[in-house]
This record gives sequence, structure tokens and C-alpha cells, in this order.
Amino acid sequence: MRLGVLTGGGDCPGLNAVLRALVRRGVLEFGHEFVGILNGYEGLMEPRLTEPLTLDQVRGILPKGGTILGTSNKANPFKYPERHEGKMHEVDRSDIALKRYRELGLDGLVVIGGDGTLSIGHQLALKGMNVVGCPKTIDNDLSGTDQTFGFDTAAGIITEAIDRLHSTAEAHQRVMIVEIMGRNAGFLTLEGGIAGGADVILIPEIPYKVEAVVKKLKDRAARGSKFSIMAVSEGAYPFGGSVAVLQKAEEIPGRGVVRLGGSGKVLADLLAPHIDAEIRVTVLGHLQRGGTPSAADRVLATMYGAMVLDLIREQRWDHMVCLRDGRLQFTSLAESRKERHVEPHGDKVRMARSMGISFGD
Repeated sequence: MRLGVLTGGGDCPGLNAVLRALVRRGVLEFGHEFVGILNGYEGLMEPRLTEPLTLDQVRGILPKGGTILGTSNKANPFKYPERHEGKMHEVDRSDIALKRYRELGLDGLVVIGGDGTLSIGHQLALKGMNVVGCPKTIDNDLSGTDQTFGFDTAAGIITEAIDRLHSTAEAHQRVMIVEIMGRNAGFLTLEGGIAGGADVILIPEIPYKVEAVVKKLKDRAARGSKFSIMAVSEGAYPFGGSVAVLQKAEEIPGRGVVRLGGSGKVLADLLAPHIDAEIRVTVLGHLQRGGTPSAADRVLATMYGAMVLDLIREQRWDHMVCLRDGRLQFTSLAESRKERHVEPHGDKVRMARSMGISFGD
């Protein structure tokens, strides 16, 4: 078969491991031919954005971060950004994507991405394109799978960052706020905060009360702990308030989602009138996305990439690979449209509370 492959949305560690596994098994076991679609769905919309994806292209890429195919989160074929009379508009150009797919002579398309990329894949499948998916996101918020690759690496980076902040926070007796990615799900903040020994963990699933956070900090100070570490999700918000937004959805044509950011500063400003300690905010940002994938992410990404070939062999189009109860399985691409969230009363939150970690409620 002749198969197209694209990586869409935000980059994350493990994407190249998926490509390597997909091509190696696809060529060596099945004799498939692969076409790399460059820069996400942009490669289906614009000419000359494809290249052969061969064994030579995937050699040596296992430990590399990013994606050799490039990516984009602003090229949704159903809401494609076009300039008209000096303004950007979103136009349905999905027919162009379908036409391009046919011109390339593809028998199927493998889409590797998060909720946005996979949802678009599902829509293209409804238009008649043979699509299979592979779930990816550092946020770990896809309901169709228990685990996405990229999450383990990002959690490790967050843990190391918090470890490093401990020493400078203690030296200057400061309150350190670490703003962490994750959008509307708190998995990264929860696990990174626990692993890094944060004193306060604030996640979107549990709106925080400023007075509860202040009490925690003052209680620590009264016990002789002159510094505190706070892990704050970019989607966390005060009770009765709203999430901090850097850019609205309508300001990013073709993307369709808001750009979150600033929750750390919002928290710092709310706390400043109530505590004497100096407050510093560290925004980890895209550091969480970069670098070489962890061993766990390499293994999971490799298994996902290889498993995709089973879906293609069985012609389970409009499906994606997933991990459930520790086993590789498959599920409908429609599942990618649903978000998964931290259970506020789950074991990890409950045990963290039992050790004195505050969730601000």
C-alpha cells in the first residue's frame, strides 16, 4: 500500500519514534510505501509539501525530539485560514485535502496528533478518506487512551525544574510559582508537582480559593518553612473566576482553540497582598515539549507506531491505536473529540492531600 503520514498539532518527544516504528515495520513486514506529509495538514493543502519516507529517512531518529516531518496547528482543512480584503477568514477547504490525497495516489493516511489533529482525521474519514490515528500529547488528556506518549518526558522535565527551584527558593526564602502546560487537564501539574515535592498543586479540575492558598503558605512559614513551591496548571483558575488567556480562538485563524497562559502571574498578583515573602513566577513553556524522549515514551511511541499497521491490515479506517488497562488496543477516532480530566477524588489527589499538599480548596 501507499500510505501518507503526517504529524499535527504541538510537537512532543516521541513523534520520531512513532515514525521510525511505522516505517520500519511497514516496509520490512508489509512492503508498504510511505509518503511524508510535511507541516501537518498544511502538506495536504499546499503543493510540494511531501517527501518520500523511507528506511534511510528514519534511521537514527529514535532519540530525537520534535518531528522530522514538521508540524502545524493552524492548517485545519475545514477552517483553513485565507486572507480576503486584508483580513484572515476561516474557509472550508476540505475538498482540496481530499483531492490532494487522491492526486498523491494514497491508499490511506496515518495522522499522529492530539485531539485537534485526530478530530480532523475523523472528519476527513467521514468524507471518504481512509484514515487511521495515533494519539500524541504531553497533556495526556485524550479520552480514547489511558496514556499518550510525550507525557512521561514532559513530567520528567517538570520534576527536574521543580527540583532546581527548591534550592534557590530556600536560599532566598521565596515563594516559587511554576506554571505548567496541560490546557484544561491537570495531569502534568499533578504528577510533576507530586514528583517534584510541590507544597501546593493547582489544577483546572479543582478551582482554588486564594484564602486557602494563603493559609497553606502561612502555616508553612509558622512551622519554620520560609519558602514554598507551587505547581500551577496553565488552565487553573480561582473559584468564581476564569482561565488566563493569552490569545483568543478567533485571533488564531485555522486553529480554533484559545491559547492559555498567565495563570502563574494571576496567582502571584492575588497572593501578593496577603503574604510577606517575595514571589517569583517561572513559566516552563515549550521547555516541556523539547528534547529527547524518555525510555518510557520511546517504548510507547514505538508500540503505537507498529500497532498502526495492524489497523491498516484489518482496514479499520476511522480508528486509532490506544492503551487501555496496560494493553494495546484500538478505538474509534470519534473518541479523540472527548477530553479526559483528572479525577478530583481519585487516588493520586487523595494521597497527595494526605501528605499535606494543598489543592487550594
